Amino acid sequence: MLSSKTKRNIYRVLPFGLIWLLFSLVYVQLEKGILGDLEYYPSTGNPYNFSKSMVITPLAAFSVGLLIGASEVLLFNKWFAQRSFTKKLVYKSLIYIAIIVAFLSGTSVIVQSIELNTSLLDKQVWDYSWAFLSNYAFLSVGLYMASVIVVSQFYSEVSENIGQGVLNNFFTGKYHAPTEEERIFMFLDMRSSSSIAENLGHVKYFEMLKEYYSDFSEPIVDHAGEIYQYVGDEIVVSWTMTDGLRRSNCIQCFFALRNAIVKQASKYKEKFGLLPGFKAGFHVGKVTTGEIGDIKKEIIFTGDVLNTTSRIQGLCNAFNVDILISGDLVNKLNAQSQFQMESLGIKELRGKDEKIELFTVRPL
Repeated sequence: MLSSKTKRNIYRVLPFGLIWLLFSLVYVQLEKGILGDLEYYPSTGNPYNFSKSMVITPLAAFSVGLLIGASEVLLFNKWFAQRSFTKKLVYKSLIYIAIIVAFLSGTSVIVQSIELNTSLLDKQVWDYSWAFLSNYAFLSVGLYMASVIVVSQFYSEVSENIGQGVLNNFFTGKYHAPTEEERIFMFLDMRSSSSIAENLGHVKYFEMLKEYYSDFSEPIVDHAGEIYQYVGDEIVVSWTMTDGLRRSNCIQCFFALRNAIVKQASKYKEKFGLLPGFKAGFHVGKVTTGEIGDIKKEIIFTGDVLNTTSRIQGLCNAFNVDILISGDLVNKLNAQSQFQMESLGIKELRGKDEKIELFTVRPL
């Protein structure tokens, strides 16, 4: 079984390979349309074979796309996270130029070796390759590949800003028409946020929020959560029923988030003079999910479950606990072997006629 983090990384990297594959297929067809029945490139005199090009070019492009995607997801996003957009673009462009040159050089040598049916070390192979690399054809192909990189970069930036899952849902049209589904929600709120903001000042407080949410990212991904909204110092996380109930991911996520903050205690105390705490409420229920907006589209959830979850989270202070879970969710979880569930009784929520049983949770 692949972990949620590994699956997410695969889903983030794979589109890069597919983008490069698509553009390579377009390029091969354009090349065939221009060269027609010629068996050589007029500009260089190098041999040309459409059948072989139709196989080698897409395979090479798909591989390079995956390499660039893996670099983006696993390296560049971390290396350049604190850089401005302009610096990030310049630095990554320089790296990609080097990748393009290496890719075109390597592909040229391999193609010529296959065409001439000889060793990669054969002098004629390198003569033909140099004829390509020193010709305007090299620049034109390089520019075409640069356009693919721009598209890849655009995809990457949009994906990181609105979320991979949200972007995929827009592409597939999953929520173009309203869809009813059952989901698990966690409303997580920072404790004493108003006094913290007052003591730190708004700029320093915002810097802390950036660190705070950044430290949350990995535990949420590891436990298959989807970040629905940031609302000031509150974060709303959602799970499908399958993902949330599997290995009690939704509850495990809360404790993983707490451990992630505790591990960074020295950082928070050094930079901000405090260690932020938080409280969370959990509930499960049906929502209607769909796209809204014309100028700015967004996928939203509507349903009473969100209001109820927010009310549950708001009772954490009254019960002096960090986590509250509705009885509805507890009944669906199979977590007795992992957690100690303590009933706090049946309570009436503010603004609600119905009463609900609430539980707090402690790890065994």
